Amino acid sequence: MKKDGIGGANTKTGLVFEGKTDLADFLSRQKNYSLAHDKNKFLEVFYNKKSVAYIFKKHDLYRFLALRGIDWKTILSKKLLPDDSIYVIANNVLYIVEAKFQQTPGSVDEKLQTCDFKKKQYKKLLAPLNIDVEYMYLLFDWFRDPRYKDVLDYINSVRCDYYFGYIPLNKLGLPVPK
Repeated sequence: MKKDGIGGANTKTGLVFEGKTDLADFLSRQKNYSLAHDKNKFLEVFYNKKSVAYIFKKHDLYRFLALRGIDWKTILSKKLLPDDSIYVIANNVLYIVEAKFQQTPGSVDEKLQTCDFKKKQYKKLLAPLNIDVEYMYLLFDWFRDPRYKDVLDYINSVRCDYYFGYIPLNKLGLPVPK
């Protein structure tokens, strides 16, 4: 399904929701994609043997910053830990992907309302490297319920994004296999 549940597509061209986000696992199964750890032990993504991206989980983003002379503590008061993130070299953008799975009302409801703050924090963190940030949610179908309409509208209004079921590769700035 596409954003807002409109249309449809081949799920082979997008990150499929499986209760959690795993960019590395997904990309490793795609045609023409391969992954390997670089000399700094970062997970590098290749398309047709050309380096196209780096995947960072949790603390890996901060190791990446430290190697580039960025001390996050001088920029942020609290460390943010993304579920998954991917730095796409060609467009110089770090995509933060937060997977939200829910089957009953609870705290995840309110977490969806934090995207604007978190996106701004990540932008501030990456500004010294001139890397842009996009923030998106990969949502479980639970959030299709009409009671989430206002929250989903808010997510879009603050220039964050959300997808149900999967995120298309092109929305992550990655090449799509033919």
